[in-house]
Amino acid sequence: MRGKIMKGIAGFYYVHAEDGCTYACRARGIFRKDKYKPLVGDNVVISVTDTKDMEGSLDEILPRSNELVRPAAANADQALIIFAAADPEPNLVLLDRFLVMMEYQNLPSVICFNKADLIDEAEKKRLSAIYEPVRCPVIFSSTVTGEGIREIRSCLDKKTSVVAGPSGAGKSSIANSLQDKIRMETGEISKKLGRGRHTTRHAEIIPLGGQTYLMDTPGFSSLYLPEIGEEKLWYYFPEFREPEQFCRFQGCRHRAEPDCGVIEAVNKGAVSRSRYDSYVLLHDELKEGRKY
Repeated sequence: MRGKIMKGIAGFYYVHAEDGCTYACRARGIFRKDKYKPLVGDNVVISVTDTKDMEGSLDEILPRSNELVRPAAANADQALIIFAAADPEPNLVLLDRFLVMMEYQNLPSVICFNKADLIDEAEKKRLSAIYEPVRCPVIFSSTVTGEGIREIRSCLDKKTSVVAGPSGAGKSSIANSLQDKIRMETGEISKKLGRGRHTTRHAEIIPLGGQTYLMDTPGFSSLYLPEIGEEKLWYYFPEFREPEQFCRFQGCRHRAEPDCGVIEAVNKGAVSRSRYDSYVLLHDELKEGRKY
């Protein structure tokens, strides 16, 4: 029987199978022998070994469409990056770090500014103007007024979406507003999936029905991508790519070089100053080899 791994804890992989049930499965020894570790999001084949205790054996991992490094997961279609629009004020540098991470892993992103009921239209326009050139959909949502929830649901339909963002952004509230089978509560254990304080280090999938899944990820605020050299960072800012063609020097770092197309685009307002400032910060940190 086929299914999808919802979470993995202490050697057990919880598989949501095609019969609608969730089975606790042990992976066959061949996976350990081949050093091929099952990941949350993997599509798998299982054998049911105990119908009473809902246990099984994980027999086969089907081919992956992709594999994410952070979070460690497979077969994601997109990222839903959730930040509070206020309370707390959004840390746009951190948001840009998330976007770099997803761009590096070739994963399309949807930006969601939650708690939109706490900001005015002028602030919505300001945030939209920063991220429109990134070519990511920007959604403003509120679980208080219901704003944007239908739009989020539409973006998620029939996809597996990685949910990322800092604590306090309202990720659990949004997850609760999209379905009513699993209630996500900070610091408390979900009876359905056993999710609690001790499991927050693990990625976990929430089925929303109709081949739609949310991949809940641990709250993290750091980003370490040693594979990206400082000379390549600009490429992961999509709005830099067109003006980069007009740089005078090949290999331009877009910092202080003369006739830099990217800097000219920033000065003209075609590229957000906020995004460029994030680029400069990340460029310095990569150049100095620091984790950030």
